[in-house]
Amino acid sequence: MVQRWFGREGTEFGRGISFFDAIYAFAITLLITNLDVPPAEAWQDLGTLLGSGLGDQLLGFVISFLVIAAFWKGNADLMSQFRGLDGAAIAANLLTAGLVVLLPFTTQGISDPHLSDLPLPTALYAVNVAAALIAQHLVFEIGCRRGLLEVQYTVREQWAWRLDALAQVAVFAVSIPIAFLVDPQWAWLTWALLIVISPLSGNWVARVNKHARLSAVTDTLKA
Repeated sequence: MVQRWFGREGTEFGRGISFFDAIYAFAITLLITNLDVPPAEAWQDLGTLLGSGLGDQLLGFVISFLVIAAFWKGNADLMSQFRGLDGAAIAANLLTAGLVVLLPFTTQGISDPHLSDLPLPTALYAVNVAAALIAQHLVFEIGCRRGLLEVQYTVREQWAWRLDALAQVAVFAVSIPIAFLVDPQWAWLTWALLIVISPLSGNWVARVNKHARLSAVTDTLKA
């Protein structure tokens, strides 16, 4: 059986990227449905308004808005490295998009003031994000193994990408037992570690890639 291939120069590639962009846009728009209009008496002052449960809902909205935006940015950066798509890459992209579309639902659990103190909603949200991170990295792995990327990464570079993804998954994985054994709010605070971990691991990956490119140029000149 001939494997179908959609090259970057073809319209199918552009349509595929536009389709995934639309899914991320739809998922981020769905977050607004988690905000309930407070009753009239809650609008007396800002403190009463936020205390009516709107504060928790807005916090959940902001967290998931940033998470989905980060997934979209990650997908855009990743797709910019692809010279074409095949069935496996499209399937992995669809899996990632499906998990991202699920985020507005799990966001409802962590933003509902009646549920936010329970550990299960926080755990489900963490599992949702971790699964989406794994699926997005799977797109990269498929690209490497099937020769879909513009750049052929070395083994060391591939491991740098894997460790970067693993560090992000680990943050959400660690938050699950914290939610059950300590407190869901403390689990939320562990997610803030990404503010430090993501730039550090991202810069490390960039340095590994730069070193690999320089080594490749040096080897070519020597040859």
